[in-house]
Amino acid sequence: MIISGELDTELGNARGTGGADAVGPAVGSTDCAEPPQDHARTRDRVLGEISEHGPLSAADLGARLGLTPAAVRRHLDVLDEQGLVDEAVTTQRGTRGRGRPARAYVLSEGGHAHLRGAYDELAVSALDFLARSAGPEAVRMFATERADRLAAVARPAIEAAGADPDARVEALAAALTTQGYAASTRPVGDGTSRAGMQLCQGHCPVQHVATRYPQFCETEAQMFSDLLGVHVQRLASLAHGEHVCTTFIPTSTTSAQPPALSGTTDTHGTTTRTTGERNRS
Repeated sequence: MIISGELDTELGNARGTGGADAVGPAVGSTDCAEPPQDHARTRDRVLGEISEHGPLSAADLGARLGLTPAAVRRHLDVLDEQGLVDEAVTTQRGTRGRGRPARAYVLSEGGHAHLRGAYDELAVSALDFLARSAGPEAVRMFATERADRLAAVARPAIEAAGADPDARVEALAAALTTQGYAASTRPVGDGTSRAGMQLCQGHCPVQHVATRYPQFCETEAQMFSDLLGVHVQRLASLAHGEHVCTTFIPTSTTSAQPPALSGTTDTHGTTTRTTGERNRS
């Protein structure tokens, strides 16, 4: 459970019909019959969508989950209070026109920790012991062996995708998702000599370990290159504090560099703001 029982009860009472002051969801809301015990399950689904596809707005999440934006905002408010999501301010206004930019959300460090489980410290302790007793090269050998296991999972799907570069990257993303990486792809530089795909990993099962031992990121990127037969470039990393791991994979025969990223905008076109930063603004 990621929400207190007291808040579940409060929300459940607010949806009831026990008095004139009772407040319910908007008419037509698909979440109006959601039992209080299902709130935590819904919030886990919200976290999962943000992990794989974020940054996402309340409207985006509502469309994906079959909930109204207002219902999603209630869940986001709780997740925000618990430190599991951060707000990201989009730089693309789209159809909103003038006014405040859309509010979208990404996983916070606490959100990643919630998805990872309770074994991070044990894994780091084990690798610390390995590094002390057998040397740093032993850690790299372990990281390489782990990358080889991931490659064995992804290779059949990539080979089945044939020679099409985009299809091969999509196959890699799908294979990574089955291993807990919440991977997705985004085309960049279409119609230019820098055409390629951004492989985005919204969650990393070994993020905490990779923060201490960057060999895991290095061997993973090398594995991508070996599988796809092209030189890839890691643009952002959860282990370095970004909200997503992003790798540029060229799909044009003349593409050697990824499209330039300007200012402080990250690879998803957003700037992450923590709850504390919002409160100070």
